[in-house]
Amino acid sequence: MSDIFPKWTNQLPLKIAVGLALTGTLAVGGVWYYFTPKYTRVGYQPIQPVPFSHAAHAEQMGIDCRYCHSAVDRAWYSNVPSSSTCMNCHSQVLATDPRLELVRQSAKTGQPIPWVQIHKVPDFVYFNHAVHVNRGVSCFSCHGRIDQAVEVRHEKPLSMTFCLDCHRNPAPNLRPPEQVFNLGWTNDAALQNAAGQKFVHDWKILSLQSCSTCHR
Repeated sequence: MSDIFPKWTNQLPLKIAVGLALTGTLAVGGVWYYFTPKYTRVGYQPIQPVPFSHAAHAEQMGIDCRYCHSAVDRAWYSNVPSSSTCMNCHSQVLATDPRLELVRQSAKTGQPIPWVQIHKVPDFVYFNHAVHVNRGVSCFSCHGRIDQAVEVRHEKPLSMTFCLDCHRNPAPNLRPPEQVFNLGWTNDAALQNAAGQKFVHDWKILSLQSCSTCHR
């Protein structure tokens, strides 16, 4: 009596299982690679309620980062300036510009401007701005040349890999404390690294990679 099904069908379950396994592996690999902050966060640039140009304020007029982000070297967070800080200048400069109407109303009523948050780490991650900037890590390392940005965008992934790369080899991201807020300090990688190596030695900076460093 002849077989009902061709002989090649005997291997069909195995082939289906192998096909499903390969498909699943490719799917997981694709998600693992492309669903990372490098692809899901970098480039995020939402429309803000008030247009603000770092290029005009920081680069052209030379306003120090700490004038607006006054807590960045003293607290775990980099604060967004209050509207009253903006009005220190804009009560005289562009005092009637319609683009700043929301700022004027905020300063008058005390209602905060609803800025859209761009940079954010998960709640289970501990990050302290003051610790980093007071040990020579510039705004540039995490935010790029934000002083040249007309609109703020998510410049670096700020992922665990991103942080660990720096923690394993901090020297390339360290600079003299007086140059931390000078984002265009040098384009010489060798000079940057040499300065960083000195500070790693002088400040006894450790290559902290244990989980409890960031997950507390």
